[in-house]
Amino acid sequence: MALTKEGPKASSAYRTWSGQNVAKSRYHFSTKPNVQWEDPHNEAVKRISTTVRHFFEKKEKFRVFHGSTNSTRQSAIRPDKIVDTSPLSRVLEIDPGTCTAIVEPNVPMDRLVEETLRYGLIPPVVMEFPGITVGGGYSGTCGESSSFKHGFFDQTINRVEMVLANGDVTICSREENADLFHGAAGAVGTIGITTLVELQLRKATKYVETTYHPVPTAVEAVEKIKQKMQDPDVDYIDGVLYSMSKGAIVTGRLTDTPKENIRIQRFSNANDPWFYLHVKDAIEKRTGPTTEAIPLAEYLFRYDRGGFWVGKSAFEYFNMPFNSFTRWWLDDFLHTRMMYTALHASGQSKRYVVQDLALPFSTAEKFLEYTDKTFSIYPLWLCPLKQSPMPTMHPHHPDTDIDGAPKPMLNIGLWGYGPAKHKDFVTLNRDLEHKLKELGGMKWLYAHTYYTEDEFWKLYDKNWYDALRTKYGADTMPNVFEKVRVDVEAKKKAVDPSMLDSWLTTWPLGGLYGIKKAIDSGSYLQARSSQWKASG
Repeated sequence: MALTKEGPKASSAYRTWSGQNVAKSRYHFSTKPNVQWEDPHNEAVKRISTTVRHFFEKKEKFRVFHGSTNSTRQSAIRPDKIVDTSPLSRVLEIDPGTCTAIVEPNVPMDRLVEETLRYGLIPPVVMEFPGITVGGGYSGTCGESSSFKHGFFDQTINRVEMVLANGDVTICSREENADLFHGAAGAVGTIGITTLVELQLRKATKYVETTYHPVPTAVEAVEKIKQKMQDPDVDYIDGVLYSMSKGAIVTGRLTDTPKENIRIQRFSNANDPWFYLHVKDAIEKRTGPTTEAIPLAEYLFRYDRGGFWVGKSAFEYFNMPFNSFTRWWLDDFLHTRMMYTALHASGQSKRYVVQDLALPFSTAEKFLEYTDKTFSIYPLWLCPLKQSPMPTMHPHHPDTDIDGAPKPMLNIGLWGYGPAKHKDFVTLNRDLEHKLKELGGMKWLYAHTYYTEDEFWKLYDKNWYDALRTKYGADTMPNVFEKVRVDVEAKKKAVDPSMLDSWLTTWPLGGLYGIKKAIDSGSYLQARSSQWKASG
């Protein structure tokens, strides 16, 4: 099998394969014999391995092109400094016996769910946006409404195949290369390149019996979440805070047989309501809880149309009426894939606050008071999270329960327009970062990050992270800080913006350009053809 015991550094001690041996299929990720997908996959990995080795030998840093992104950071990728992994986009194997799936990293959530549902199975954690990929879920931070039970998405992964920074290929899991398996999760691709994943699956049901619990204050919203986390019958929990005096905590229970006289509600068709508006309508019509049965896939992707509520900002930008007719008429443009493409192309991400912020439950209420006074952005998303073991690049806090387990945290989604002037936008984001530190919170790293390098590494275990990168030879890859920071000084020096940049700041040209690029991407066709809409 031509195992290498040394790897990129002489001090290493882990199993690797060279790209050549991978291509000859002389190692096997699948436990099944003679699987048809193995040779084509290994050939693709060989090409990636060869490219990576080229950069390693020249001691040049590079970035990875996945083919899509759900980050709101502006891309700084140079075409001559990339490793293209976009062809790795297939669900290769689903095993009902072991309840596992072998999946390439660029498989998006909707395609994954469509395939697993054929076998009556579903991943324990499914990101609400259909376009988020399996690889992004592992290397980024993805916590959803089932994460209070299962943790971040990477906690539902068994094994990962990875190309290291010197071009060697290795496998990591909780038993093999466990430090790499744990450390690469949430490290935004700065330790190695994920090329294959084995995911855990669970039994799927037809419906999620969903209950909307009205809460009259933010304090009661936080308390209701803590209460529902203790209910063993609850499989999903999140919340929508419409103001400091109105909100809903949403709980879900997997079931094939909803209670009698419960209506079935869908959210994926153009004439269906947006989920957050539907919940608001439900709590305004009744003083007590409202329960509905939502087909499973419809529940998992309930926030796709409107991107939670970010899609409303497009109507505000163009000064258009926001009603059921205009939402139906423009439905193709209001799914998350289209909106992310338009957001990047239009330049609006430079002034749009898109932040997920995890805080201890003990300070969550103070943070909600702060955002109310400082940002006045509503709605807010609330989602309880089971912490990952430390050290980690995921949001974390040292508080522990009596048994020594890390206490859960509360994620708060803050998404809306910030100040129009870039200086004021940066100042507001810096103030947010200082308040987070004061309250023991941390932001997710997919969005704008303005910390100084010293501030950043006071939040994370730099010695652990650097040692891991050294062990696995990742010095030719950008580190986390280099990858996620916004270089404010560089932007200040760019006193002569390009013609395109100037053009994008002119209303409504930037928005129209974003729409054009979104149409050119063809992303709306993926939403139209989604097979998961027919399930349930």
